Amino acid sequence: MAREVRAFAVTVLTLATLGAAAGLLWSGLSPRAPYQVTGQGQTVLADPTTQALIAADGWFAVITGGLGLVCGGVAWFIARRWMLPVLLGLCAGGVLASFLTLWIGSTFTIGAVTVEAAAAPGVTIVPGALKLTASGVLVCWPLLAVGFFALLEGMHGYRESPLRHPYGIEPGDPDRL
Repeated sequence: MAREVRAFAVTVLTLATLGAAAGLLWSGLSPRAPYQVTGQGQTVLADPTTQALIAADGWFAVITGGLGLVCGGVAWFIARRWMLPVLLGLCAGGVLASFLTLWIGSTFTIGAVTVEAAAAPGVTIVPGALKLTASGVLVCWPLLAVGFFALLEGMHGYRESPLRHPYGIEPGDPDRL
């Protein structure tokens, strides 16, 4: 029992650490939407046709989805003894990693941030905070990690399955039809 709990905890903590690194990567790669400061001190979107908001969601999905695939594959190859705890750790750790990626990426600004937008003279254009507009991308990491893990296990299980040889006929058997 203690080894299963340890396998679960190590999986969750590993994914959480990767989530923190992914947040910094997301912050460095994603463009910031341009906002303008109004006379009342409020910020409004300077360019309503900007694609920066969608690009931030896309970068988040690419980074977390790619890491989900890598984590699912590595977990399947390493954790052959403790499949269920590692699978549950992929699910819980993937959710935690996605939220850590969102929090760290939106809290810290990495690299130079440039904002381009047309503005009237005297209007201040500032970069906006990095945020998600499509919250559905939060499930990329756990969904792809668990899905790829299950795909690998299904393919391996089929290779080992007696269903590959129906009716008890082995390959190379002379009585084979």
